[in-house]
Amino acid sequence: MNPLKHHINQAFPLLQDVATYSREKFKGDLSAGLTVGIMLIPQGMAYALIAGLPPQYGLYASVVPLLIYAFLGTSKHLGIGPVALIALLVASAVAPIAETPDEYIALSILLALMVGVMQLLFGLMRMGFMVNLLSHPVLSGFVSAAAIIIGLSQLHHILGVNSVTGGLHEIVYGITIQLANVQVFTLATGVAAIALIIFAKKKFPSLPGPVLAVVAGIVFIYASNLHESGVAIVGEISRGLPAFVMPAIEWATIMQLLPMAVAIALVAFMESIAVAKAVQQKSKEYKIDSNKELIALGAANIGGSLFQSFPVTGSFSRTAINFETGAKTGLAGIFSALVVALTLLFLTPLFYYLPNAVLGAIIIVAVFGLIDYKEFKRLWKVGHYDRYMLLATFSGTLFIGIKEGILLGVTLSVIMLLYRSARPNHAVIGKIPGTSVYRSINRYETEENPNVVVFRFDAPLHFANAEYFREKVNELITDRPQTTCMVLDLNGVNEIDSTGLDELLETMKDLSEKNITVKLAEVKASVRDMLKTSSETDSDWTFYMRIEDAVLAFSDSEKEEEETEYTIHLDTK
Repeated sequence: MNPLKHHINQAFPLLQDVATYSREKFKGDLSAGLTVGIMLIPQGMAYALIAGLPPQYGLYASVVPLLIYAFLGTSKHLGIGPVALIALLVASAVAPIAETPDEYIALSILLALMVGVMQLLFGLMRMGFMVNLLSHPVLSGFVSAAAIIIGLSQLHHILGVNSVTGGLHEIVYGITIQLANVQVFTLATGVAAIALIIFAKKKFPSLPGPVLAVVAGIVFIYASNLHESGVAIVGEISRGLPAFVMPAIEWATIMQLLPMAVAIALVAFMESIAVAKAVQQKSKEYKIDSNKELIALGAANIGGSLFQSFPVTGSFSRTAINFETGAKTGLAGIFSALVVALTLLFLTPLFYYLPNAVLGAIIIVAVFGLIDYKEFKRLWKVGHYDRYMLLATFSGTLFIGIKEGILLGVTLSVIMLLYRSARPNHAVIGKIPGTSVYRSINRYETEENPNVVVFRFDAPLHFANAEYFREKVNELITDRPQTTCMVLDLNGVNEIDSTGLDELLETMKDLSEKNITVKLAEVKASVRDMLKTSSETDSDWTFYMRIEDAVLAFSDSEKEEEETEYTIHLDTK
């Protein structure tokens, strides 16, 4: 294959799919694209409300980003577009600094550009691993709390009262003091929409419940004229495709949005890659490239920001529908974008009578599935300290705020990573009778040799844990004064830095001064190389392939006053 053509195909995976396109694939893509496109219309408008934007901006975010991702994305099923969680983060970022509705819209679009640039740069620098800054328990706690906040934030649409923002306690209090002002017709409309969506999902899963609720709501309000009795409706939606508009870029504004832009970039990518990989494991017809996904998502947000889109990412529900309805290539996303585009061009007047209560109902039902109580139950049963990280993130997000909750989650993840690195697992190990296998003396019945201690360290030896390593070795010798030989099992030490090397040498020197023989077993090649560079000749070091070899060598030296050594050369694996 021509090298240039190969690079183009690598950059644009859709071109490879088109080269082998068939009628069967077209049918699957068309069916999935139309279904997701129809669902995307009410969902997009609903999620725009969460972000604090007019409904049409949810549709704007469902056109250009889908087209761009279709060409660049490595997932054939991922449904890009507005999602509830990212919409809530947008509102949390923009609301505190926007002073007018026009400024609010401008900042939301600028935020999409910032998020896209970050994701694109992360992808080009192959920094997909950054998503690991959010551990699964932390993300689960954050998403569950955010889902509750999102659901409660839509209650004012269902009840027909003024909107309330803030933490759980603030929203509950704000809604409670307005209960006397609840509009019965609005409440009835919202409850009926929720019931219809749930009923359709359980009894007729092939039918899109949100679309049915939208159609029923429009027909009902149009026929009953209840909007004249106080039921809030969407009203006029601007007709036409989003125009090309360059986001207003000001350095002071960028600095204000930067922390939340980083958070949105990471959370959006994690949500997107999680659902993409989950569906890919079911399909097994293609592979997901995390770095290319970052590039595709970043390009989608950058391109979308130029056409009045707020930040987007992969949707769990729409991706599942794409998969279930037979999507085969990225063309399914293009068909979905065309459905939304045609709606913007010709069908926006039909949504004039759409009740806000129906959009609130769609959101409430959608986010209810994001509350991951099973993960908390599982972690609590396991008894791992991850459950406290989940609980802390959940509580912080729920009661303090969205920004504070995600910052707390990232901070906890980093702290736990550093703690695990600085205080890794270690064990005194002994020989299982009748074998040459060595295991922890606290978990297995092992042979006792009061003169020999075998110590295993299960982590790279570096500046953060080197002193800890030395302390644990000294504690062992203090607790076992009869020790005359210590075997250091370094099988778990994959790497060693200069600080770790210094501490290891000092530890061996301390033991030697106490007339304790030190033997190194199962030493990795990279660690052997570092040790040998610390000496003038290779003969200064003797390494043992197995723990058993080291123990036998010491035993032989005790009995025969002669030690059999097995010198391992640099090229030994």
